[in-house]
Amino acid sequence: VQLQASGGGSVQAGDSLRLSCDASARTFRAIDVAWFRQPPGKERELVAVMPWRGDRPYYSDSVKGRFTISRDNAKDTWYLQMNNLKPGDTAVYYCAAKTNSANLYQIFNYDYWGQGTQVTVSS
Repeated sequence: VQLQASGGGSVQAGDSLRLSCDASARTFRAIDVAWFRQPPGKERELVAVMPWRGDRPYYSDSVKGRFTISRDNAKDTWYLQMNNLKPGDTAVYYCAAKTNSANLYQIFNYDYWGQGTQVTVSS
């Protein structure tokens, strides 16, 4: 599975962005997909997860109510809609996927990673 993330940019606080992640996978429907981010000088952290089984998405507390993860199985693509962006959202955002049944919330369980896209939010 190869992943290609896009959609980052520099915006003002309160603005919106939509990140996209294109997957080259014939078994896309059986893949758990997620977004992580890595703020400057910090470790990579989980932002949102969309399980392939149709369970409810998971969001970190810091983005809940502002970000929405979605997937389009017909296009082998998933998205992260980010609204009301804050300076604290500044980070490199990574899409990730896994084909195993291991825990959704552990970064080391994800097999495939996109290249990262920079999101910068200024006040």
